[in-house]
Amino acid sequence: MKLLLVEDEALIRESVHEFLTNEGFLCEAAATFSEASFKLDLYEYDIILIDVTLPDGNGLNLVKQVKLSHPKTGIIVISARNSLDDKILGLDLGADDYLTKPFHLSELNSRIKALLRRRWFHGSEEIVAGLLRINPEKRQLIIKNQLVDLTRKEFDLILFLATNPNRGIQPDWTWHW
Repeated sequence: MKLLLVEDEALIRESVHEFLTNEGFLCEAAATFSEASFKLDLYEYDIILIDVTLPDGNGLNLVKQVKLSHPKTGIIVISARNSLDDKILGLDLGADDYLTKPFHLSELNSRIKALLRRRWFHGSEEIVAGLLRINPEKRQLIIKNQLVDLTRKEFDLILFLATNPNRGIQPDWTWHW
């Protein structure tokens, strides 16, 4: 899964980026509103983590922009602002979750996984596509009750094709192994 982290505080940005990369996510980072906007024009992301206070703009305006251009993209607002009004505004603008700083990286990881399950896997931990059963969290592919050994790239490709049936050639799920 591809994530964009929009955070102006370098230490937080670097630690979150490193943690999420180690968790197996393809994670890109942006330090400013304009850098994030530029990346959003070039790439599609499964989830975007957005800080509210950015040096050149308000992260909530970025939430609005994302919801207009990529309505299926999941958004988690991360902010030092802990007021109920800020949380409600972020969620009303289209964010899926709001996490107040400071937070534990393991909690952020759990919220990302929960959002992915809700958005892409209909709440399930497995994706079933024909004879395939895919468990993204365990990074396992099972065909006819047999675990298939895949490289990271192979697994990511299978997962991408299974979760994006309208973004490429629909694979023939009747492969013979």
